[in-house]
Amino acid sequence: MSSGAGRKSFTAILLSGCMALMAAGCAGTGGSITVPGSSGDPAENADGGKISVVTTIFPPYDFVREIAGDQADVKMLLKPGEETHSYEPTPQDIIAIQDSDVFIYTGGENDVWVEDILSSMPDSDMVTLRLVDCVDTVEEEQVEGMKGSAGHDHDEEDYGNVHGGHTDEADGEDEEKSQHEVDEHVWTSPVNASLIVEQIKNVLSQADPDHSEMYAENTLAYQKQLSELDGQFREVVDHAKRNIMIFGDRFPFRYFADEYGLEYYAAFPGCAGDTEPSAATMAFLIEKVREEKVPAVLKMELSNDDIANAVAEATGTEVKVLYSCHNLSADDLENGETYLSMMQKNVETLKEVLN
Repeated sequence: MSSGAGRKSFTAILLSGCMALMAAGCAGTGGSITVPGSSGDPAENADGGKISVVTTIFPPYDFVREIAGDQADVKMLLKPGEETHSYEPTPQDIIAIQDSDVFIYTGGENDVWVEDILSSMPDSDMVTLRLVDCVDTVEEEQVEGMKGSAGHDHDEEDYGNVHGGHTDEADGEDEEKSQHEVDEHVWTSPVNASLIVEQIKNVLSQADPDHSEMYAENTLAYQKQLSELDGQFREVVDHAKRNIMIFGDRFPFRYFADEYGLEYYAAFPGCAGDTEPSAATMAFLIEKVREEKVPAVLKMELSNDDIANAVAEATGTEVKVLYSCHNLSADDLENGETYLSMMQKNVETLKEVLN
């Protein structure tokens, strides 16, 4: 069974349980994971005139905070530090979605469970938004050197087998499927982020027309900051010695790389379920680092750093983090990190990696 089909079956079971809970009057005993800074209390929302917004991941959560300010109670279903691709909704998450005024999710393979929930709410007044509908999407691509790419490692042992690790028998199926999936990481380009913010403004205004003017003003102010961020990235790339990034990790930065004309090599595509590299992939990445003389190997935040560390050790370089912003740690959330602040760190990292 594919991961998507498995998630749909799992969600259908949860949905049935949630319906039973709500019929029994128990809906108030649970709730979606509430990120610090949002009340998560539907009654308070009604009394205070705030709208309830639920998002699946961090970027739209942060965008809503910037646009709506104190006018919205915002919940993020993904726990801080949790891996996006392994997320499964809890009964409390489903109830939180059903109780919300606005629900924002990514769309695509990792959100197949959402459709079951939405189809169970035909009479709902909830406004929904899919991030993949806000921009022109591209498919994930299998570039040279990635495990499963043409000319690489079809007949090779996995690096994990050679070095004492393990592999998943379904890896080949996941790799083949990933080549044809829409790349869901649309927010990694600040230009796309601005388009997404515009659509979030629209759905907030639809759900809460009394505050549409405020949403519009806040959106313009935030888009100005995104435009400045975009300019900083272009400045770095325009004056860089090289335009190549090498990742010892998944690569969820397709939109970012396309926007700024950057080339890349990586162990896996952004949504790959397989995280055990082949020996051929490891050898390719090591050779590329040496050939391009890049000063650092990149990895995502919150991911396993074994591959990046192994490549860096073999080439005498260091490991740097490039933030995809899909999620953040509990400490980072508590310390006030935002999409803009993490992207600002990416500006500084690129200055080092591209020179």
